Amino acid sequence: MRPGLYTRPAKPLSIPVERRRGVAPLAPREIAAPVIVDKATECHVTPPDVAERMVAIFGDCGDVMTLEPSAGTGALLTALLNAGQSPFEICAIEREVSLYRGLTLRKDLHGAGCISQCFLEYAEEWKGRGDFPRIIMNPPFRKVKQHIAAAVSLMGQQGHRESAQLVALVPITFEHPDAQTVEELPPGTFSTAPGVRTKIILIEKPGT
Repeated sequence: MRPGLYTRPAKPLSIPVERRRGVAPLAPREIAAPVIVDKATECHVTPPDVAERMVAIFGDCGDVMTLEPSAGTGALLTALLNAGQSPFEICAIEREVSLYRGLTLRKDLHGAGCISQCFLEYAEEWKGRGDFPRIIMNPPFRKVKQHIAAAVSLMGQQGHRESAQLVALVPITFEHPDAQTVEELPPGTFSTAPGVRTKIILIEKPGT
């Protein structure tokens, strides 16, 4: 997949202020700039409606530890929180410093935990030390097999009765022996890569 690039103006935009004699001018109002997603990040932002449908696959959200291995701009984190997920039961990983800093500055994430690290390295370090009953991800497509395999290695019930679940947005060509296709998404799902076909998959890992 060809990585995309979003841009924003080099300087904040402001509205013109008409100065009248004897009247204090209004302070210029800055216009919020769009989030920058550099092509080097391989980040294709999950559309809000798709993120909501991915989270809905889990059913009820709440005090269940949930991992987001490629947090990007926080689209999936926002959907989790909107569905009732506790921010204190979220572990988000983002290797790109610019995106990580953007996540840490977002007050609407309510303190959801975020780690600045390559997920593949994190998974290797964390393997055998703990597990996650829920994982939701939109991994880099060029290394989708490695990222899914790393995420599966961290799946576990963590004391819950329900099976561990992994929900992921992947290329339409991706195959995994334990994955079931929940939904095929149409071309144009990503504005930065309108020709790319993707799907949402679910992998479940029952308890032993």
